[in-house]
Amino acid sequence: MLRAFFSLLLALLATPALAAPRVAIKTSLGTILVEVNERAAPISSKNFLRYVDAGKLDGTTFYRAARSPSAPQFGLIQGGIDHDMRRAFFSIDHEPTSKTGLKHVDGTLSMARNAPGTAMGDFFICVGAQPSLDARGNYPGYAAFGRVISGMGVVKKILAAPTWVGRGSGALKGQMMMKRVPIISAKRVS
Repeated sequence: MLRAFFSLLLALLATPALAAPRVAIKTSLGTILVEVNERAAPISSKNFLRYVDAGKLDGTTFYRAARSPSAPQFGLIQGGIDHDMRRAFFSIDHEPTSKTGLKHVDGTLSMARNAPGTAMGDFFICVGAQPSLDARGNYPGYAAFGRVISGMGVVKKILAAPTWVGRGSGALKGQMMMKRVPIISAKRVS
């Protein structure tokens, strides 16, 4: 019996761990390869992959470049369905960083939302650390669920795109891109 236990244990240890899903986001400026952390953020990861697998991100755009006023090389880019309800699935439960342990660091992939529980098919990518987006105290923060593996140069080009002065409302004012960057496709890769 002990021999059978050790045989099973050795077989389990020899089995490679399942790799985290990766998605190639092909844009008109180049490809961004992201890795989704299903283990830490299963709700947000499943949601993002659902949009990818259904082809709902194909033909959408990156439409927002939110640059830091004091350091414009840092900020975030936002893309996805841009509230196009024809492409939308139902919103998902909020998955705060205080629950997942993930942080908004350089290259973090996170769900865009209006209020907690409203995230659908829009996401953003951080350029530089954005700790103000992490949950703390009564602030729910945003739901980080992955990271950029390669293509940060493309992300930075998108962040540098010209934006409309005065266009947009509230926190989005001045952050909407003059020329949106097409997302040609978003597909899983091995």
